[in-house]
Amino acid sequence: MSKELIIVFVKNIEAGKVKTRLAKTIGDKGACDIYNELVNITENATKNLSADKRIYFSNTVDNSRWNKAYKTTQQGQDLGERMKNAFIDGFDDNYRRVILIGTDLPDIKPKHIEKAFKALKTKDAVFGPSEDGGYYLIGLSKMHQFIFDDKPWSQPSLLEETLKQLENKNISYKTLKTLNDIDTFEDLQASEFYKSNIELQEKIKQFQN
Repeated sequence: MSKELIIVFVKNIEAGKVKTRLAKTIGDKGACDIYNELVNITENATKNLSADKRIYFSNTVDNSRWNKAYKTTQQGQDLGERMKNAFIDGFDDNYRRVILIGTDLPDIKPKHIEKAFKALKTKDAVFGPSEDGGYYLIGLSKMHQFIFDDKPWSQPSLLEETLKQLENKNISYKTLKTLNDIDTFEDLQASEFYKSNIELQEKIKQFQN
């Protein structure tokens, strides 16, 4: 068993349940196609990492992805509670450094996750900021439950408020490179993932409302 654990939160790909803001522009089918691409990118980014992997699906386990990784479902009433429970499970199983990422990032690379694990050797926490004010990665070297409690999820003040709390409690942290996650059509258009994929652009044009 590794001392390091990478947790991936994945939504089951169902029309009307993934990328709902993006779907307003390109429809449910288009949003599902984009999300499927993002999940594939995340799987590739985590595939060869030496850390143990746990894949937490939103509703039901999908065995077609992440071959040989431990798979389960998210437990909790909101995102904070679901994330907290996943971290608690990791630390209860004696992992020393635990990182959690989602599946909204076209630019996620193994190096981002590796840098996060390296940071946790000297820091209590690490965050990968996203351009919308949230974060695409969170890592801890010890459990701090308050990080997940009463937070403005999906709001632009999320990371700022979280880091202020850490500073007030003298908990050390590091931030990584800021990346852009895909929530809206404007996010998609601005991404290199979209600009460099002519086939995807043509497909999306067919779905636009």
